[in-house]
This record gives sequence, structure tokens and C-alpha cells, in this order.
Amino acid sequence: METTLYLPVKRFLEGLGFSVKGEIGGCDIVALKEGEPPLVVIGEMKLSFNLELVLQAVDRAAACDEVWLAARLSARGKGRESDARFRQLCRRLGFGMLGVAADGAVSVLVSPEAPLPRKNPRRRSRLVSEHRRRLGDPALGGGSRAPIMTAYRQQALACAAALARGALRPRDLRPLAPDAAKILQRNVYGWFARAERGVYALTAAGQEALVRWPQNGTVSDHDVDAPRAAEDHSTTTL
Repeated sequence: METTLYLPVKRFLEGLGFSVKGEIGGCDIVALKEGEPPLVVIGEMKLSFNLELVLQAVDRAAACDEVWLAARLSARGKGRESDARFRQLCRRLGFGMLGVAADGAVSVLVSPEAPLPRKNPRRRSRLVSEHRRRLGDPALGGGSRAPIMTAYRQQALACAAALARGALRPRDLRPLAPDAAKILQRNVYGWFARAERGVYALTAAGQEALVRWPQNGTVSDHDVDAPRAAEDHSTTTL
């Protein structure tokens, strides 16, 4: 029960100079540090970190200066306390996280004063680049089973459509696909084969791709019933 967490968390907060009492106004823990006005901390406890605990903290936040979430650490270290997304959520909301070990030891997982997670400029740049390079809006948001029609796949299909009429050099395909040389050399989908030095032809797999995604001047929408290809599990830019 959550009550088994109370004394370890109480002792931890008292060590920080708070006067701690349980079950006040529907809150598991209310801790005060004297001053004018006093610093008010509310603690909410669950046997494990979960969304309900976060929602309780959101409800309490307006009534205090700090909110701490406390839960027992999972035995194998695979609970939500190890989920970076959960910790970042608490940081963004300004909530602290306390982990209570089986022996009663309490550790600070996230401080309520922790800075917000730094933005990832590389990831942001990739999103912007893919958005700008993709032709139209061929992928239905929320799908999980169909290969994503990325800008890379669109260019690869443009190359395949041109090679269906005969072998060509990468520079011949550049007007249709600016990244043609890289696409032919990497051959991620297995659609292309080197016919001779510097010249590429279409494989049977490439011909099948053109049947699946016919090219009529523009790339068609994706096949929503097809299983997701292996490369789409690892990247959204191919």
C-alpha cells in the first residue's frame, strides 16, 4: 500500500527542513517550511509511477509551491522511473520525482527546480527538412502498418519510373530526383542494380514497387493495407 511509502518520504522531506503531515485536504503529504509566506510542498504517492499520479499532481499544483511524486522503485529498474519520456514530462510540468527503494532509501530522480530538457536542434532540423522535401501529403498521420511515403521514397520511385524505360546514369535522373546518385548507390530498397560502370537498371523488386505505387507524373498515396517495411521501423527519412 501507498502508506508504506509515507514514512521514508516524510523522513526525506524532514531532512530538507520541512514539517511534514499526511492526508491533509485530500493530499497524501503536505510539507511546510516556515517563512513569510511559508513554502508549501505537496506529495502524492503511488506504488509505481503512472499517469494517474501525474494527473493527481496537476490537480494539486495550484495549491502549493512544489509538487513531488513518490513511488517505489521497480525491482528490475524497468518501471516508469527509467522512462526518459516520463521524467521529461515531470520536468516540463515542474514536478519532482522521488524513488523509494525496498530498504526505504529515498532518491531524487527529478528535482522540481530542474531545467526544462534542452531542445534537440538536429531532430528539429530533420523534421523541417523532411517536411519541405516531401511532395504533397502522401502519408496518413497515425498509421502504423503501412510504409511511410517519405521524400526519400518519393525520389526513389521517381528514379525507378525513369529506369523502367531503360538503364540510365545518375546525372540523367538528377532533374527528377536531386539525390539520385546517393539513392542508386545506397539501394536501400533493392530496386536498383548496376548494369555497367556508372549505369543503373531496375530490378524485379523495383518493378514490383512501381506496380504498388504507380507513377503518373506524381507519387501516389501509400497503400494503407500493406505491412510496414523493415527500414521504416528504424527511420522516418527513407
